Amino acid sequence: MTAIKFAWSALGGDPARLARLTTVVRQGALEARLPVRELARACVGACALAAAELAARRAELTEVPGVRVDDGAVAAAFHSERHLLVDGRPPVAFAPLSRFWRTADGWVRTHANYPHHRARLLAALSLPGDASAETVAARIAERPALEVEEAVYDAGGLAVALRTPKEWAATEQAAEVAARPLVERERLGTAHARVLPPLDPATAPLLPAAGLRVLDLTRVLAGPVATRTLALLGADVLRLDAPWLPELPDQHADTGFGKRSAALDLGTDPGTFEELLATADVVVTGYRPGALDRFGLSPQALSARRPGLVVAQVSAWGAHGPWAGRRGFDSLVQVATGIAATEGSAEEPGALPAQALDHGTGYLLAAAVQRALTEQSYDGGGRLVRLALARTAHWLTDGIRPAAATGAPYEGPGAWLAETDSPLGRLRHALPPVSFAGGPAGWARPPVPWGSDTARWR
Repeated sequence: MTAIKFAWSALGGDPARLARLTTVVRQGALEARLPVRELARACVGACALAAAELAARRAELTEVPGVRVDDGAVAAAFHSERHLLVDGRPPVAFAPLSRFWRTADGWVRTHANYPHHRARLLAALSLPGDASAETVAARIAERPALEVEEAVYDAGGLAVALRTPKEWAATEQAAEVAARPLVERERLGTAHARVLPPLDPATAPLLPAAGLRVLDLTRVLAGPVATRTLALLGADVLRLDAPWLPELPDQHADTGFGKRSAALDLGTDPGTFEELLATADVVVTGYRPGALDRFGLSPQALSARRPGLVVAQVSAWGAHGPWAGRRGFDSLVQVATGIAATEGSAEEPGALPAQALDHGTGYLLAAAVQRALTEQSYDGGGRLVRLALARTAHWLTDGIRPAAATGAPYEGPGAWLAETDSPLGRLRHALPPVSFAGGPAGWARPPVPWGSDTARWR
Protein backbone atom coordinates (compact mmCIF):
# COMPACT_ATOMS: atom_id res chain seq x y z
CA MET A 1 0.00 0.00 0.00
CA THR A 2 1.37 3.42 -0.93
CA ALA A 3 1.86 6.00 1.80
CA ILE A 4 -1.11 8.14 0.75
CA LYS A 5 -3.43 5.12 0.66
CA PHE A 6 -2.27 4.09 4.12
CA ALA A 7 -2.75 7.59 5.57
CA TRP A 8 -6.20 7.94 4.03
CA SER A 9 -7.21 4.52 5.33
CA ALA A 10 -5.94 5.42 8.82
CA LEU A 11 -8.22 8.46 8.70
CA GLY A 12 -11.22 6.29 7.83
CA GLY A 13 -11.49 7.76 4.35
CA ASP A 14 -13.37 6.19 1.43
CA PRO A 15 -10.68 4.70 -0.86
CA ALA A 16 -12.68 5.81 -3.91
CA ARG A 17 -11.81 9.42 -3.01
CA LEU A 18 -8.16 8.78 -3.85
CA ALA A 19 -9.02 8.98 -7.54
CA ARG A 20 -9.49 12.73 -7.03
CA LEU A 21 -5.83 13.22 -6.03
CA THR A 22 -2.86 13.87 -8.31
CA THR A 23 0.75 14.46 -7.35
CA VAL A 24 3.66 16.41 -8.84
CA VAL A 25 6.89 14.57 -8.04
CA ARG A 26 10.10 16.58 -7.82
CA GLN A 27 13.45 14.87 -7.57
CA GLY A 28 15.65 16.14 -4.76
CA ALA A 29 12.87 17.46 -2.52
CA LEU A 30 13.39 16.44 1.13
CA GLU A 31 16.21 14.07 0.28
CA ALA A 32 17.08 11.65 3.09
CA ARG A 33 17.99 8.04 3.73
CA LEU A 34 14.47 7.47 5.03
CA PRO A 35 11.42 8.10 2.76
CA VAL A 36 10.72 11.59 4.08
CA ARG A 37 9.38 12.88 0.76
CA GLU A 38 6.81 10.08 0.59
CA LEU A 39 5.71 10.72 4.18
CA ALA A 40 5.38 14.47 3.64
CA ARG A 41 3.46 14.06 0.38
CA ALA A 42 1.09 11.55 2.00
CA CYS A 43 0.35 13.73 5.03
CA VAL A 44 -0.36 16.83 2.97
CA GLY A 45 -2.29 14.85 0.36
CA ALA A 46 -4.51 13.25 2.98
CA CYS A 47 -5.15 16.65 4.55
CA ALA A 48 -6.05 18.26 1.23
CA LEU A 49 -8.32 15.35 0.32
CA ALA A 50 -10.08 15.60 3.69
CA ALA A 51 -10.59 19.31 3.07
CA ALA A 52 -11.99 18.71 -0.40
CA GLU A 53 -14.31 16.01 0.94
CA LEU A 54 -15.66 18.27 3.70
CA ALA A 55 -16.09 21.12 1.21
CA ALA A 56 -18.08 18.84 -1.09
CA ARG A 57 -20.25 17.68 1.79
CA ARG A 58 -21.05 21.18 3.01
CA ALA A 59 -21.52 22.69 -0.47
CA GLU A 60 -23.59 19.68 -1.59
CA LEU A 61 -21.37 19.07 -4.59
CA THR A 62 -21.90 15.96 -6.68
CA GLU A 63 -18.16 15.35 -6.88
CA VAL A 64 -15.25 15.98 -4.53
CA PRO A 65 -13.01 18.76 -5.92
CA GLY A 66 -9.75 17.64 -7.43
CA VAL A 67 -6.68 17.71 -5.17
CA ARG A 68 -3.16 18.46 -6.38
CA VAL A 69 -0.09 17.82 -4.22
CA ASP A 70 3.18 19.33 -5.41
CA ASP A 71 6.42 18.11 -3.83
CA GLY A 72 7.84 21.61 -4.18
CA ALA A 73 5.07 23.20 -2.14
CA VAL A 74 5.30 20.39 0.41
CA ALA A 75 9.06 20.75 0.81
CA ALA A 76 8.77 24.52 1.26
CA ALA A 77 6.04 24.10 3.87
CA PHE A 78 7.98 21.46 5.79
CA HIS A 79 10.78 24.04 6.11
CA SER A 80 8.43 26.93 6.91
CA GLU A 81 10.17 27.87 10.16
CA ARG A 82 13.49 28.07 8.29
CA HIS A 83 12.16 30.13 5.37
CA LEU A 84 10.59 32.78 7.60
CA LEU A 85 12.05 36.27 7.43
CA VAL A 86 10.80 39.10 9.64
CA ASP A 87 11.69 42.45 8.04
CA GLY A 88 14.52 40.62 6.33
CA ARG A 89 15.85 39.06 9.53
CA PRO A 90 16.29 35.26 9.55
CA PRO A 91 14.62 33.31 12.36
CA VAL A 92 16.33 32.44 15.60
CA ALA A 93 17.16 28.73 15.41
CA PHE A 94 17.91 26.26 18.16
CA ALA A 95 19.30 27.71 21.39
CA PRO A 96 22.95 26.97 22.30
CA LEU A 97 22.00 24.22 24.77
CA SER A 98 19.65 22.48 22.30
CA ARG A 99 21.99 20.07 20.55
CA PHE A 100 23.78 16.73 20.55
CA TRP A 101 26.33 16.10 23.31
CA ARG A 102 28.90 13.36 23.66
CA THR A 103 28.47 11.25 26.77
CA ALA A 104 30.72 8.72 28.44
CA ASP A 105 29.24 5.97 26.28
CA GLY A 106 27.53 7.62 23.31
CA TRP A 107 25.33 10.63 22.61
CA VAL A 108 22.42 12.51 24.12
CA ARG A 109 20.32 15.30 22.65
CA THR A 110 18.79 18.07 24.73
CA HIS A 111 16.09 20.65 24.04
CA ALA A 112 16.42 23.94 25.90
CA ASN A 113 14.88 26.56 23.61
CA TYR A 114 12.52 27.73 26.36
CA PRO A 115 14.00 29.41 29.47
CA HIS A 116 12.28 27.02 31.89
CA HIS A 117 13.61 23.99 30.03
CA ARG A 118 17.12 25.48 30.05
CA ALA A 119 16.90 26.07 33.80
CA ARG A 120 15.77 22.51 34.45
CA LEU A 121 18.55 21.07 32.29
CA LEU A 122 21.20 22.99 34.20
CA ALA A 123 19.65 22.08 37.55
CA ALA A 124 19.72 18.39 36.61
CA LEU A 125 23.42 18.73 35.85
CA SER A 126 24.06 20.67 39.11
CA LEU A 127 25.26 23.68 37.13
CA PRO A 128 24.56 27.40 37.68
CA GLY A 129 22.06 29.25 35.51
CA ASP A 130 24.79 31.03 33.57
CA ALA A 131 26.78 27.90 32.73
CA SER A 132 28.36 27.92 29.28
CA ALA A 133 27.95 25.29 26.60
CA GLU A 134 31.54 24.22 27.23
CA THR A 135 30.77 23.61 30.91
CA VAL A 136 27.66 21.62 30.01
CA ALA A 137 29.64 19.55 27.51
CA ALA A 138 32.26 18.69 30.11
CA ARG A 139 29.64 17.67 32.68
CA ILE A 140 27.64 15.51 30.25
CA ALA A 141 30.80 13.84 28.93
CA GLU A 142 31.39 12.40 32.42
CA ARG A 143 28.10 10.48 32.53
CA PRO A 144 26.42 7.65 30.57
CA ALA A 145 23.73 8.75 28.11
CA LEU A 146 20.83 6.94 29.80
CA GLU A 147 21.82 8.41 33.16
CA VAL A 148 21.71 11.92 31.68
CA GLU A 149 18.35 11.19 30.07
CA GLU A 150 16.78 10.06 33.33
CA ALA A 151 18.31 12.82 35.45
CA VAL A 152 17.12 15.58 33.13
CA TYR A 153 13.62 14.13 32.77
CA ASP A 154 13.36 13.73 36.55
CA ALA A 155 14.10 17.45 36.81
CA GLY A 156 11.36 18.30 34.30
CA GLY A 157 13.78 18.98 31.45
CA LEU A 158 14.28 17.35 28.08
CA ALA A 159 17.10 15.00 27.11
CA VAL A 160 17.07 11.75 25.15
CA ALA A 161 19.84 9.22 24.68
CA LEU A 162 20.67 8.20 21.13
CA ARG A 163 19.28 4.77 20.30
CA THR A 164 19.67 2.62 17.23
CA PRO A 165 16.49 1.29 15.62
CA LYS A 166 17.16 -2.10 17.24
CA GLU A 167 17.64 -0.54 20.68
CA TRP A 168 14.42 1.47 20.37
CA ALA A 169 12.46 -1.56 19.17
CA ALA A 170 13.50 -3.40 22.34
CA THR A 171 11.88 -0.81 24.63
CA GLU A 172 8.43 -1.05 26.16
CA GLN A 173 7.53 2.36 24.78
CA ALA A 174 8.32 1.28 21.21
CA ALA A 175 6.01 -1.73 21.61
CA GLU A 176 3.21 0.50 22.91
CA VAL A 177 3.64 2.93 20.03
CA ALA A 178 3.73 0.21 17.37
CA ALA A 179 0.56 -1.36 18.76
CA ARG A 180 -1.52 1.77 18.10
CA PRO A 181 -2.97 2.94 14.78
CA LEU A 182 -1.40 5.91 13.04
CA VAL A 183 -4.56 7.89 13.79
CA GLU A 184 -6.54 6.91 16.89
CA ARG A 185 -10.25 7.63 16.37
CA GLU A 186 -13.06 7.27 18.92
CA ARG A 187 -16.66 8.34 19.41
CA LEU A 188 -17.33 10.77 22.27
CA GLY A 189 -20.77 10.45 23.77
CA THR A 190 -24.08 10.07 21.96
CA ALA A 191 -25.30 13.68 21.91
CA HIS A 192 -25.56 15.52 18.63
CA ALA A 193 -23.52 18.49 17.54
CA ARG A 194 -25.03 21.47 15.81
CA VAL A 195 -25.60 21.09 12.09
CA LEU A 196 -23.14 23.13 10.08
CA PRO A 197 -24.79 25.48 7.61
CA PRO A 198 -24.31 24.60 3.94
CA LEU A 199 -21.70 26.42 1.89
CA ASP A 200 -22.54 28.28 -1.29
CA PRO A 201 -20.53 26.51 -4.02
CA ALA A 202 -20.39 29.77 -5.96
CA THR A 203 -18.50 31.50 -3.14
CA ALA A 204 -14.79 31.80 -3.73
CA PRO A 205 -12.70 30.51 -2.19
CA LEU A 206 -14.52 27.43 -0.99
CA LEU A 207 -13.74 27.14 2.75
CA PRO A 208 -14.69 23.77 4.24
CA ALA A 209 -14.09 24.96 7.83
CA ALA A 210 -16.02 28.24 7.48
CA GLY A 211 -18.12 28.99 10.56
CA LEU A 212 -16.23 26.55 12.78
CA ARG A 213 -14.79 27.69 16.09
CA VAL A 214 -11.52 26.06 17.10
CA LEU A 215 -9.87 26.41 20.51
CA ASP A 216 -6.14 25.97 20.00
CA LEU A 217 -4.27 24.82 23.11
CA THR A 218 -1.10 23.69 21.36
CA ARG A 219 2.60 24.50 21.29
CA VAL A 220 5.60 23.58 19.21
CA LEU A 221 5.10 22.55 16.30
CA ALA A 222 2.71 19.84 15.16
CA GLY A 223 -0.36 21.25 16.90
CA PRO A 224 0.18 24.82 15.65
CA VAL A 225 0.71 23.49 12.10
CA ALA A 226 -2.64 21.68 12.35
CA THR A 227 -4.53 24.73 13.61
CA ARG A 228 -2.78 26.98 11.09
CA THR A 229 -4.18 24.65 8.41
CA LEU A 230 -7.69 24.78 9.87
CA ALA A 231 -7.44 28.58 9.85
CA LEU A 232 -6.43 28.45 6.17
CA LEU A 233 -9.62 26.49 5.49
CA GLY A 234 -11.84 29.10 7.10
CA ALA A 235 -12.05 28.21 10.80
CA ASP A 236 -12.08 30.87 13.50
CA VAL A 237 -9.00 29.69 15.43
CA LEU A 238 -8.30 31.18 18.85
CA ARG A 239 -4.99 30.13 20.37
CA LEU A 240 -4.84 30.19 24.16
CA ASP A 241 -1.60 30.20 26.17
CA ALA A 242 -0.80 30.55 29.84
CA PRO A 243 0.35 34.13 30.52
CA TRP A 244 3.64 32.91 32.00
CA LEU A 245 4.50 30.72 28.98
CA PRO A 246 4.96 33.05 26.01
CA GLU A 247 5.79 31.44 22.69
CA LEU A 248 9.11 31.95 20.93
CA PRO A 249 8.46 35.00 18.68
CA ASP A 250 9.65 33.56 15.37
CA GLN A 251 7.88 30.26 15.99
CA HIS A 252 4.69 32.15 16.78
CA ALA A 253 5.02 34.19 13.60
CA ASP A 254 5.50 31.10 11.45
CA THR A 255 2.57 29.13 12.84
CA GLY A 256 0.23 32.02 13.64
CA PHE A 257 -1.16 32.71 10.17
CA GLY A 258 -4.93 32.97 10.13
CA LYS A 259 -5.27 32.77 13.94
CA ARG A 260 -5.88 35.02 16.88
CA SER A 261 -3.80 34.75 20.06
CA ALA A 262 -4.87 35.31 23.66
CA ALA A 263 -3.36 34.65 27.09
CA LEU A 264 -5.62 32.89 29.60
CA ASP A 265 -4.93 31.42 33.04
CA LEU A 266 -7.14 28.35 33.19
CA GLY A 267 -6.59 28.05 36.93
CA THR A 268 -7.74 31.53 37.94
CA ASP A 269 -10.21 32.28 35.14
CA PRO A 270 -12.08 29.07 34.32
CA GLY A 271 -15.25 31.01 33.54
CA THR A 272 -13.79 32.58 30.41
CA PHE A 273 -12.77 29.18 29.07
CA GLU A 274 -16.25 27.80 29.77
CA GLU A 275 -17.80 30.66 27.81
CA LEU A 276 -15.53 29.87 24.87
CA LEU A 277 -16.16 26.13 25.12
CA ALA A 278 -19.94 26.65 25.12
CA THR A 279 -19.92 27.56 21.43
CA ALA A 280 -16.72 25.79 20.28
CA ASP A 281 -16.81 23.09 17.62
CA VAL A 282 -13.26 21.77 17.99
CA VAL A 283 -10.68 21.74 20.79
CA VAL A 284 -7.08 20.91 19.83
CA THR A 285 -4.52 20.18 22.55
CA GLY A 286 -0.78 19.63 22.24
CA TYR A 287 0.35 19.04 25.80
CA ARG A 288 1.44 15.79 27.44
CA PRO A 289 -1.43 13.31 27.84
CA GLY A 290 -3.23 14.11 31.06
CA ALA A 291 -1.43 17.41 31.64
CA LEU A 292 -4.64 19.43 31.18
CA ASP A 293 -6.99 17.04 32.95
CA ARG A 294 -6.80 18.98 36.22
CA PHE A 295 -8.49 21.87 34.42
CA GLY A 296 -11.35 19.63 33.30
CA LEU A 297 -9.95 19.34 29.79
CA SER A 298 -9.85 15.58 29.34
CA PRO A 299 -11.77 14.54 26.20
CA GLN A 300 -14.54 12.98 28.26
CA ALA A 301 -14.92 16.04 30.52
CA LEU A 302 -14.97 18.39 27.54
CA SER A 303 -17.53 16.26 25.75
CA ALA A 304 -19.76 16.14 28.83
CA ARG A 305 -19.87 19.94 28.97
CA ARG A 306 -20.01 20.48 25.21
CA PRO A 307 -21.81 17.50 23.64
CA GLY A 308 -20.87 16.77 20.04
CA LEU A 309 -17.43 18.38 20.38
CA VAL A 310 -14.49 17.21 18.25
CA VAL A 311 -11.40 16.85 20.46
CA ALA A 312 -8.02 16.47 18.77
CA GLN A 313 -4.85 15.61 20.69
CA VAL A 314 -1.22 15.42 19.69
CA SER A 315 1.75 14.45 21.84
CA ALA A 316 5.35 13.34 21.45
CA TRP A 317 5.27 9.76 22.74
CA GLY A 318 1.58 8.84 22.68
CA ALA A 319 -0.99 8.33 25.40
CA HIS A 320 0.17 4.83 26.39
CA GLY A 321 3.31 3.29 27.84
CA PRO A 322 5.95 4.41 30.35
CA TRP A 323 6.84 7.51 28.35
CA ALA A 324 3.27 8.75 27.92
CA GLY A 325 3.77 11.48 30.52
CA ARG A 326 7.09 12.70 29.16
CA ARG A 327 7.64 15.93 27.33
CA GLY A 328 9.13 15.69 23.87
CA PHE A 329 9.85 17.42 20.59
CA ASP A 330 10.52 16.28 17.03
CA SER A 331 14.31 16.40 17.44
CA LEU A 332 14.15 14.21 20.55
CA VAL A 333 11.77 11.68 19.00
CA GLN A 334 14.20 11.34 16.09
CA VAL A 335 16.98 10.52 18.56
CA ALA A 336 15.01 7.99 20.61
CA THR A 337 13.43 6.07 17.73
CA GLY A 338 16.63 5.38 15.78
CA ILE A 339 16.04 7.99 13.08
CA ALA A 340 19.11 10.03 14.07
CA ALA A 341 21.27 6.90 13.97
CA THR A 342 19.83 5.93 10.57
CA GLU A 343 20.34 9.37 9.04
CA GLY A 344 23.86 9.42 10.47
CA SER A 345 25.28 6.59 12.54
CA ALA A 346 25.60 5.50 16.14
CA GLU A 347 29.03 7.16 16.15
CA GLU A 348 27.92 10.40 14.46
CA PRO A 349 24.15 11.01 14.65
CA GLY A 350 22.28 12.86 11.93
CA ALA A 351 18.82 14.33 11.45
CA LEU A 352 15.98 14.43 8.97
CA PRO A 353 16.15 17.24 6.38
CA ALA A 354 13.16 18.90 8.06
CA GLN A 355 11.17 18.55 11.26
CA ALA A 356 9.09 16.09 9.30
CA LEU A 357 7.55 14.36 12.31
CA ASP A 358 6.16 17.68 13.51
CA HIS A 359 4.92 18.91 10.16
CA GLY A 360 3.66 15.54 8.97
CA THR A 361 1.78 14.86 12.19
CA GLY A 362 0.36 18.38 12.08
CA TYR A 363 -1.17 17.90 8.64
CA LEU A 364 -2.49 14.48 9.65
CA LEU A 365 -4.08 16.03 12.74
CA ALA A 366 -5.81 18.67 10.62
CA ALA A 367 -6.96 15.91 8.28
CA ALA A 368 -8.30 13.88 11.20
CA VAL A 369 -10.32 16.86 12.45
CA GLN A 370 -11.85 17.39 9.03
CA ARG A 371 -12.67 13.71 8.58
CA ALA A 372 -14.28 13.76 12.03
CA LEU A 373 -16.40 16.72 10.96
CA THR A 374 -17.44 14.96 7.75
CA GLU A 375 -18.43 11.84 9.68
CA GLN A 376 -20.22 13.99 12.24
CA SER A 377 -22.30 15.60 9.51
CA TYR A 378 -23.93 12.20 9.02
CA ASP A 379 -24.43 11.04 12.62
CA GLY A 380 -23.95 14.15 14.76
CA GLY A 381 -21.75 12.45 17.35
CA GLY A 382 -18.70 13.87 19.08
CA ARG A 383 -15.26 12.57 18.16
CA LEU A 384 -11.78 12.12 19.64
CA VAL A 385 -8.77 11.91 17.34
CA ARG A 386 -5.27 11.38 18.68
CA LEU A 387 -1.82 11.32 17.07
CA ALA A 388 1.76 11.07 18.32
CA LEU A 389 5.11 12.02 16.82
CA ALA A 390 6.55 8.66 17.85
CA ARG A 391 3.80 6.84 15.94
CA THR A 392 4.50 8.93 12.85
CA ALA A 393 8.18 8.04 13.31
CA HIS A 394 7.26 4.33 13.41
CA TRP A 395 5.38 4.75 10.15
CA LEU A 396 8.37 6.50 8.58
CA THR A 397 10.88 3.88 9.67
CA ASP A 398 8.81 0.71 9.32
CA GLY A 399 5.80 1.41 7.13
CA ILE A 400 6.74 3.46 4.07
CA ARG A 401 8.62 2.18 1.08
CA PRO A 402 10.67 4.73 -0.84
CA ALA A 403 9.48 5.32 -4.37
CA ALA A 404 11.56 6.25 -7.38
CA ALA A 405 11.41 9.96 -8.14
CA THR A 406 10.76 10.37 -11.84
CA GLY A 407 9.60 13.97 -11.98
CA ALA A 408 11.36 17.24 -12.67
CA PRO A 409 14.21 18.26 -10.36
CA TYR A 410 13.40 20.32 -7.30
CA GLU A 411 14.89 23.77 -7.88
CA GLY A 412 14.36 25.25 -4.45
CA PRO A 413 11.48 26.85 -2.57
CA GLY A 414 11.29 30.16 -4.42
CA ALA A 415 8.03 29.44 -6.26
CA TRP A 416 6.30 28.61 -2.98
CA LEU A 417 7.38 31.61 -0.91
CA ALA A 418 5.48 34.87 -0.52
CA GLU A 419 5.71 38.15 1.38
CA THR A 420 2.98 39.57 3.61
CA ASP A 421 2.71 42.68 5.76
CA SER A 422 1.70 41.99 9.35
CA PRO A 423 1.67 43.62 12.80
CA LEU A 424 4.93 41.73 13.34
CA GLY A 425 6.59 43.30 10.31
CA ARG A 426 7.10 42.32 6.70
CA LEU A 427 7.08 38.51 6.59
CA ARG A 428 8.55 36.20 4.01
CA HIS A 429 6.85 32.85 4.48
CA ALA A 430 6.00 29.55 2.87
CA LEU A 431 2.68 29.25 1.09
CA PRO A 432 0.26 26.55 2.24
CA PRO A 433 0.76 23.18 0.51
CA VAL A 434 -2.87 22.10 1.04
CA SER A 435 -4.60 22.72 -2.27
CA PHE A 436 -7.83 21.64 -3.96
CA ALA A 437 -9.89 23.04 -6.85
CA GLY A 438 -11.74 26.14 -5.70
CA GLY A 439 -10.01 26.16 -2.31
CA PRO A 440 -7.99 28.94 -0.66
CA ALA A 441 -4.51 29.85 -1.88
CA GLY A 442 -3.50 31.66 1.32
CA TRP A 443 -4.58 32.78 4.76
CA ALA A 444 -7.18 35.48 5.26
CA ARG A 445 -5.10 37.26 7.91
CA PRO A 446 -1.43 37.45 8.94
CA PRO A 447 -0.16 36.43 12.37
CA VAL A 448 -0.60 38.81 15.29
CA PRO A 449 1.62 39.42 18.33
CA TRP A 450 1.47 36.72 20.97
CA GLY A 451 -1.34 37.28 23.47
CA SER A 452 -2.57 40.43 21.74
CA ASP A 453 -6.24 39.37 21.38
CA THR A 454 -9.03 39.09 23.91
CA ALA A 455 -10.10 35.59 24.86
CA ARG A 456 -13.48 35.67 23.14
CA TRP A 457 -14.97 34.67 19.83
CA ARG A 458 -15.40 37.16 17.02
